Amino acid sequence: MTDALLRVEHLTMRFGGLLAIDDVSFVAKRREITAIIGPNGAGKTTVFNCLTGFYKPTVGRLAFQRPDGALLLEQMDDFRIAQAGVARTFQNIRLFPMMTVLENLIVAQHNRLMRASAYTIAGIFGLKRYRDAEVQAVAKARTWLERVGLVAEADWLAGNLPYGAQRRLEIARAMCGDPLLLCLDEPAAGLNPRESADLNGLLKSVRDEFGIGILLIEHDMSVVMGISDHIVVLDYGRKIADGTPDAVKRDQNVIRAYLGEEESAPLPPEVAADLAGDER
Repeated sequence: MTDALLRVEHLTMRFGGLLAIDDVSFVAKRREITAIIGPNGAGKTTVFNCLTGFYKPTVGRLAFQRPDGALLLEQMDDFRIAQAGVARTFQNIRLFPMMTVLENLIVAQHNRLMRASAYTIAGIFGLKRYRDAEVQAVAKARTWLERVGLVAEADWLAGNLPYGAQRRLEIARAMCGDPLLLCLDEPAAGLNPRESADLNGLLKSVRDEFGIGILLIEHDMSVVMGISDHIVVLDYGRKIADGTPDAVKRDQNVIRAYLGEEESAPLPPEVAADLAGDER
């Protein structure tokens, strides 16, 4: 089986006369964390929206390789993409604030529970297949509460959790769906340095233990450089770099994009001197 989990080929997205994504291609692999970075407005979230079915690409092929065969995400409805094994979190947290922490994780297993209930009949009559599925769903939810350190808050309303805990809960909820690809939109946004370090550890453990691919949009470079196996850099909807963290952080086009310089302009002296020191 190939290591390629997701192949994005010539992805282009237009909104009327606005070209938001311009012929972007990259590969995300199993057991790797792939970060998509770039300045504000670079098109990162638009890429996520195309991958998860919120937008239909103007042009492009999004091939998702499951163990039972490849799927073309651009041809699927958003709920089918989720059922196929692509889970997502959002930059703006989207928990169910008036449900408990535990209930948020059980709701994430809705599809499995509905199948076990034979779409309500087995649930109404309390058949064994549904009772067993409920027990398994609660057990999985409690396992993830332990992993993200929220066992004591299981009965809290999710909206009453501190911000950093809500971020962890959102990742746990996504993982309760057993995804093959976990898409995280700025998971470190608003976190303090300690919480960011804890996030790094959590994501690396998810990658290593579950063998899934993680696709990450993030502005916090301590997170990106600390956990990424592979980085794709966008600027004005175009891909300007694609490689390892070490290679990307030394790429002159990347440095200019973050500093707001033209690609043809020389690097600022202090940046050039710093890079020269690294090479020595």
